[in-house]
Amino acid sequence: MNGRLIAVGDIHGCHVELADLLEQVGHEPGDRLVFLGDLVNRGPDSRRVIEIARSVQAISLLGNHELRLLKFRRTGDRKYMKEHDLETFDTLLAEDWSYLQAMPLTFHEPELNTVFVHGGFLPGEPWQRQPAEVVTRVQVVDRDGQPRKRAEEPDAPLWADLWAGPPFVVYGHTPRTAVYKLKWSIGIDTGCVMGGYLTAYILPEKRVVQVKARQRYFP
Repeated sequence: MNGRLIAVGDIHGCHVELADLLEQVGHEPGDRLVFLGDLVNRGPDSRRVIEIARSVQAISLLGNHELRLLKFRRTGDRKYMKEHDLETFDTLLAEDWSYLQAMPLTFHEPELNTVFVHGGFLPGEPWQRQPAEVVTRVQVVDRDGQPRKRAEEPDAPLWADLWAGPPFVVYGHTPRTAVYKLKWSIGIDTGCVMGGYLTAYILPEKRVVQVKARQRYFP
């Protein structure tokens, strides 16, 4: 594998922090960047984040926020939208929509036995076959083995706590105050848009780099 593989957690429109982080990790030609979805919504400038992603040729994975925007654009159904989503929707240009539509669900690096995804996976099922509704949204797993959000089932176990690998999974989506590192996974959404940190996880050296949010943008 040539160069480094640099995963970045949920950016949510925080373009200044993204620029700070890329400077901090010393992003250079030969490195590959993987943005773990939720590039958009909530933060100051979703379009600018997409522009940066394009300019550094990042592999950007589909998050639940991109999925919502795409569904609304396809159907016009307001049920897919949350407050503030429309602000993003109204700013996106044709090339931005093309970028969102081209986002893959996962990125697999066999040499490192590692898979990158926005939300996570249901344990016990082949990760390659799990649909967007699961891999962009899962946080916990209920008694019936169904994917849920933490808010819906606060006592249910985290999917990552049940994930026994392989592969090793690098994911975002579930904001925490610190990186959540287990034997077979690492969660790197550290709530930048909520005033936390924007986090990068660098392979193969398994190093974490963070920048503090300039301010709290949401809620």
